[in-house]
Amino acid sequence: MASQSKKDQETIYDFTVKDAKGDDVDLGIYKGKVLLIVNVASKCGMTNSNYTELNQLYEKYKDQGLEILAFPCNQFGEEEPGSNDQILDFVCTRFKSEFPVFDKIEVNGDNAAPLYKFLKTGKWGIFGDDIQWNFAKFLVDKNGQAVDRYYPTTSPLTIESDIRKLLEVN
Repeated sequence: MASQSKKDQETIYDFTVKDAKGDDVDLGIYKGKVLLIVNVASKCGMTNSNYTELNQLYEKYKDQGLEILAFPCNQFGEEEPGSNDQILDFVCTRFKSEFPVFDKIEVNGDNAAPLYKFLKTGKWGIFGDDIQWNFAKFLVDKNGQAVDRYYPTTSPLTIESDIRKLLEVN
């Protein structure tokens, strides 16, 4: 929400975002869940492997409290040029993804989505706060705090042990 000040935003639950249909989604609905927040693209060289592995993680852990939140972004090589409807069709038809896909956003610059401005405030990476490319991943604990950030080239399956720890799965 544009009216929220940074001081009021202490967890990701303090944000409202738009879903791919344009409806408001209060991220407070995810309280108590572990979240993997990813900026996605349909025409990236990493699209197939990332969506395939994200689907595997979601299928394996969704009933144990994992949610994957996908935010399409066209800032990197214009690799997400479609409309929200086209993106949804691609993700649901080609990859059969069941996790939520949100409105296309910007993740860097003056027009970056407030959620991403918040996520990037941590001590992350060698490139400062900016997201480097498609499929950067933020792992958020059950308290709504980003606890880790993974480079776009990080395979989703390689962070399974970090997800398991937050889910408290043996």
